[in-house]
Amino acid sequence: MDNDNFFNKVYQVVELIPHGRVTSYGAIANYLGSRGAARMVGWAMNGSHHSPNQIPAHRVVNSKGLLTGKIHFGDPGLMQKLLENEGIEIVNDQIIRFNEVFWDPTKELNEF
Repeated sequence: MDNDNFFNKVYQVVELIPHGRVTSYGAIANYLGSRGAARMVGWAMNGSHHSPNQIPAHRVVNSKGLLTGKIHFGDPGLMQKLLENEGIEIVNDQIIRFNEVFWDPTKELNEF
């Protein structure tokens, strides 16, 4: 699978993350059958600002609920602000009650 095709599949999954929920790079990679490709999902999120669609990249965090991708939003506080606007509580770049707001595409969606 080439990078463009993989990135587009990542974007399709990210567009399905419900308002007020988050998922992880690894959960998306696992759902797409590319276990171990979390870094590639991160690269896709970094490139999502070039997409003609609005990709809610702020809803993708690391597997511990940390806002590790915040530097790619221009303003380092923007990712947190977008998540807080959706009702997600964050302290020191860590999502509070991460397990409660975590959205696992493997459990929530049918096969891709």
